[in-house]
Amino acid sequence: MAAACARTLCKVGWNILESPAGTVSYLVRNASAHGSRRAYGTGGPGVRSGLLSSLRAGEGRVRGSGGRVLGCAFLLGGGLGLYHTVKSRLQQHLAEGEVKVSGDGLKLTLYQYKTCPFCSKVRAFLDYHGLPYEIVEVNPVMRQEIKWSAYRKVPILMVDEDVQLNDSSVIISSLKTYLITKEKSISDIIRCYPEMKAVNDRGKEVTEYNNKYWVMLGEAENTTLYPEKGMQKEEMKWRQWADDWLVHLISPNVYRTTGEALASFDYIVREGKFGTFEGFFAKYVGAAAMFLISKRLKSRHNLQEDVRQDLYKAVNDWVAAIGKKRKFMGGDHPNLADLAVFGVLRVMEGLQAFDDMMENTKVKHWYRRMERAALNHEGRN
Repeated sequence: MAAACARTLCKVGWNILESPAGTVSYLVRNASAHGSRRAYGTGGPGVRSGLLSSLRAGEGRVRGSGGRVLGCAFLLGGGLGLYHTVKSRLQQHLAEGEVKVSGDGLKLTLYQYKTCPFCSKVRAFLDYHGLPYEIVEVNPVMRQEIKWSAYRKVPILMVDEDVQLNDSSVIISSLKTYLITKEKSISDIIRCYPEMKAVNDRGKEVTEYNNKYWVMLGEAENTTLYPEKGMQKEEMKWRQWADDWLVHLISPNVYRTTGEALASFDYIVREGKFGTFEGFFAKYVGAAAMFLISKRLKSRHNLQEDVRQDLYKAVNDWVAAIGKKRKFMGGDHPNLADLAVFGVLRVMEGLQAFDDMMENTKVKHWYRRMERAALNHEGRN
C-alpha cells in the first residue's frame, strides 16, 4: 500500500508540473467536496475547514510558479515514499532470510498445553536456540487438535508437517543432534530413538524411548560439545532427574492447599484452550480433584508432609550441582540440563509455589540468567 501511495504522489507531481494552473483549482475543489467524508488529520473539522480556506485564499498565488513548487513537493514526497518503501521491503526480506537461517530451514509446529512442564521444556529449548515455531494449544478435555495422532500425549512437535516427534526429551535430543550435525535429516535422526512399550509399577502400559537423553554425535562433534570429561554424563543425569523427580514435585506444590489449587486452575483456564462451560468446570471441579490427587501424589512419591521442603531441597541440590564457579551447568552457556530444569520450574511462575521457591532457595540468580538467555535466544549461534 505504501508503494501505491508513493507512486500516486509521483504521478500527481508530474501532472501538476505538466498541466495548466487550473489543476490546482481542481485539487482544491476536490478537497472541498470530499472533506466532509474522509479526514486523515487529527485536528477535526475546524482544522480541515481552516486548511481549505487557506488553500482557496492562496489558490491565485499558487498559479504559475507556485504550481511548479507544489509539483516538486509532490515529486519529492513520492520519491521519499518510494525510497522508504524499497528500504522497508529490503529490511523485511533480510529479516525473513535471518528467520530462515535461524530456523535452519525447519517448519516447526508444537502441539501443547501451555501449563504442561514437559511442553515448557521444549519451548525453553526452542526459544534459547532461536528456532521459530508455531503453537497449537490443545484442548485438554476433547483433544481434537491431536485426534489425527495415535500418540495422545503432549508435547508433539511436527517438523515440516510430515515428521512427528513425541516425548519432550526425544524432541530436544533430536533437534540438538540436527543443529550440530546438519548431515542427517530429522527422519534419519529419529530412528536413533526407537519406541519401546513397557508396563510401569502401577501395571499401566507406557511408551518409552531408548537413548532419549543422548545427543547422537560423531567423536569430533561430541568433543566440541562436551570439552571436559564428565560433562556429557552430568548433563544426561540431570536431564533424567528433571523428568523423574523434579516434575513430580510441581503438582503437589501448586495444589498444596484448596486456595492454591483454585489459583492454579484459574491460571490453567486463562492460559489453556477451554470453552466457557469447560473452563468453569475445570476451575472449580478440577481444582477440588487435583487438591485430592496431590495428596495421593505426595504419598506415591514419598514426599514430606510439607511438600515445599522437598521442592526447596531439590532446587538447592540443583544449584549445588552447578557450583559457585559456573554460571550454568553447561559453563558459560546453558546445556540441555539447564534448559530442562528451567522449563519445568517456569510453569509455576505467577503462583505462590514459585514465589516461595524464589524466596527460600538459592535458585534466583541462576533462574534470572536462564530467563535472559531464553529471551535473547542466546543459543542461536
